Amino acid sequence: MHIKLPNKMEKILKYLKLKIMPNTLFFRTMLLIFIPLILVQVVLVIAFWNGNWEKVGKRLSNNLSNNVASAINLTTNNPDILPEIQNLYEKNYGIKFDLITNEEESLNIKTNTHYGKEYKLVTGLLEQSLHQKFPKNLTNVYLDNGREDVVILVEAKNGLYRFNTSTKNIFSSSLFGFLAWMIATSILLFLVATLFLRIQVRSIATLAQVAEDFGKGINTPFKPYGSSEVRKAGIAFIKMKERILKQISERTQMLAGVSHDLRTPLTRMKLQLAMLPDNPENHEFIEDINEMEKMLDGYLAFVSGEGGEKSTFVDMNELILSIINKFRNSKAMIRYSTNDQVSAIQGREQALKRAVTNIISNAFNYGKTIAVGLESNNNKLEITVDDDGPGIPEDKREDVFKAFYRLDESRNKETGGVGLGLSIARDIITSHGGKIELTDSELGGLRVLISIPL
Repeated sequence: MHIKLPNKMEKILKYLKLKIMPNTLFFRTMLLIFIPLILVQVVLVIAFWNGNWEKVGKRLSNNLSNNVASAINLTTNNPDILPEIQNLYEKNYGIKFDLITNEEESLNIKTNTHYGKEYKLVTGLLEQSLHQKFPKNLTNVYLDNGREDVVILVEAKNGLYRFNTSTKNIFSSSLFGFLAWMIATSILLFLVATLFLRIQVRSIATLAQVAEDFGKGINTPFKPYGSSEVRKAGIAFIKMKERILKQISERTQMLAGVSHDLRTPLTRMKLQLAMLPDNPENHEFIEDINEMEKMLDGYLAFVSGEGGEKSTFVDMNELILSIINKFRNSKAMIRYSTNDQVSAIQGREQALKRAVTNIISNAFNYGKTIAVGLESNNNKLEITVDDDGPGIPEDKREDVFKAFYRLDESRNKETGGVGLGLSIARDIITSHGGKIELTDSELGGLRVLISIPL
């Protein structure tokens, strides 16, 4: 069920989805795993802090504060047995303390004391307990000996007390153990999930690449693997591929037979006409037969395509030069330019040659000046063919790619073919993953832009 949101809210959510959400299946699945995992761990840490670590820390801090208060009371009431009290606390509680009665020494100790705010996690609970235990006395807490010891200063009536004990008496290290356990398990889960997801995503990516290659006429070997759903999709693709190849093969064989059956009577008619007396009517009949053969070749070329040709690396620069050289002796002037970048692509050479030949041939049919350009970068290869001919109206530019469509409705053989040149060119370029566009040319006629991904 789709919840209808206000238009402004939907636009905001759509923008966040485009900008924040990753595009790949791998990272989206990782988000689905790790966002809940992080939230659970945060909740566990907070619950552990409030339910265990903080309570233990308060209890330890209160115990130490009570021992400090007891030591001060004993010393205040029995100053004569100070050494015995010091030995008793050191032996039984692990607490060393001194009583500084000299004001200069006391001032020096308080002046040289460094309070580390970054240690509030360790000393914060103890400071609260001391303030509660000695509300009228000045108290200070800091860490010493590489944070191994905690030093407590309490200013009393009879002098300055300095207590020294281990941080273990006020701080429970179980929080760090708990955090280390959670981090370790999270890293382990991250590694396992990453490996598992990579296998699953790799199988989907492989299937997508094989399907794309098949659309370009590249028969890439493929064996389904991964999850059962991906394997089913792979098997379905293989069966579909086999049916398409079988259909293409059967259609090609049928068209070859039709071509043979149609060419035979046409050839017989031409032979019979050649044996007749030479007169203008016979010439017109022969021209009609030649036009029929030309139309038949165009129909068969359009329907059969270039499906049987294998894909290889094609140097488009050499291919375009070979096509241009065939038109050098024509009346039109032709220019060719290239940026001398990467010009080799993987494709069917004869099919590409046929597509580019159709485009350049159209330019020569309608223009007197033709400019051909080849440019490439890391992403795509672009071929431009400009002419100074009459061009094509903007509202007709999509129609000319339809099969058998011609701007010249009379189908005059002097002005063009049977209306299949651009249809064949688009079919070939599209099968290579590219596109073909018609725009206005700087020469005043038509520009044909061919883009093929590298």
